[in-house]
Amino acid sequence: MHDNRGRRMMDPRLQIRVQRYGWDAAASHYHAGWQEQLKSAHDTLLEMAQIQPGDRVIETACGSGMVTTRLAKIVGQDGHVIATDLSQGMIDDLKRRMTEAGIGNVEACRMPAEKLDHPDDTFDAAICALGLMYMPDPEKAVEEMTRLVAPGSTVSATVWGERRNCGWADVFPIVDARVASEVCPMFFGTGAPNALVTLFEKAGLTDVTEHRQSDLLSFTDEKAMLDAVLMGGPVALAVKRFDNATLSEVCHDFLNSVAAFRAPDGRYHIPGEFVSVSARVPGA
Repeated sequence: MHDNRGRRMMDPRLQIRVQRYGWDAAASHYHAGWQEQLKSAHDTLLEMAQIQPGDRVIETACGSGMVTTRLAKIVGQDGHVIATDLSQGMIDDLKRRMTEAGIGNVEACRMPAEKLDHPDDTFDAAICALGLMYMPDPEKAVEEMTRLVAPGSTVSATVWGERRNCGWADVFPIVDARVASEVCPMFFGTGAPNALVTLFEKAGLTDVTEHRQSDLLSFTDEKAMLDAVLMGGPVALAVKRFDNATLSEVCHDFLNSVAAFRAPDGRYHIPGEFVSVSARVPGA
C-alpha cells in the first residue's frame, strides 16, 4: 500500500495493532523516560487549551497520565476528566497513578481516538497530547474530539514537529531496517507546516491558533536516553522482540546518530520540535 507520493503505508488495522501492543510494551518505561522532556510541550498545550475549573474534559491518547494529572488539578472536584488510550497497559498505569495520588475526578478507559463512545456536545474541552502522530486516521480523531465538545468550547492538540528538527528521528529507519514493516510510517506527517491547522479546519473548527516550539530533550546519560527512546517510545514493540545481537546493533547505530548531541559530562541534549494547535467549536 502506498500514498499519493509513492510512500509505503501500513494497513490501518495493522497500524492500530502495532500501536496498541507497542504502547503496552512501552508502558513500564514511558513515564519515567519522558516526563521531564515533554513538560515544556505540555505547558504550552495546557495554556492554549484554556481549560477552566469545573470543566468536563476528554483526553485522547492519554498515555501514563502526564497531562491527565494536571487536567485533574485544573478542573478541580467540580470538574471531571475522561482519559482514553488505545493501550490497556497505559490505562492500567494511569489508574495506578491516580489511585496513589488520591485523584478521584478522573475516569480512565481503553478507547480508540477515532471512535469515542460518548454523545455529542458532552464536554467543555477535548485535548490530545502527542497522540495524533500514531493514529491511522488523525483527521477522524480530530473530528471525533470536535463532535464531543459543546459549541464555543476548545479542542487542542500537540504533535512532534518536522523530522529535520527532531534530532532523535533516525531511530525509525534504524529500527525499520530490522523489521518487516515500518514502525510508524507517517509519524512526522502531522508536524509538517500547516498540517495540524488543516486537520482542525477540516473538522469545522474556528479561531485556529498554532504554536511551533523548539526544545532540547535532556537525558542524564546513555542508559536514560536509550531507555526512553527505545524502550519507552513508539519502537518499543519491535525492540522488545529483537534478540540481544540485533538490539546491540540498534543501540550502536542510534548512539552514532545522536553522537553530536552528547556533552562532555555524558549527558545528551537532543533537539526536538513540537507543534500545538487550539481552536473553538463554532456556535454559542
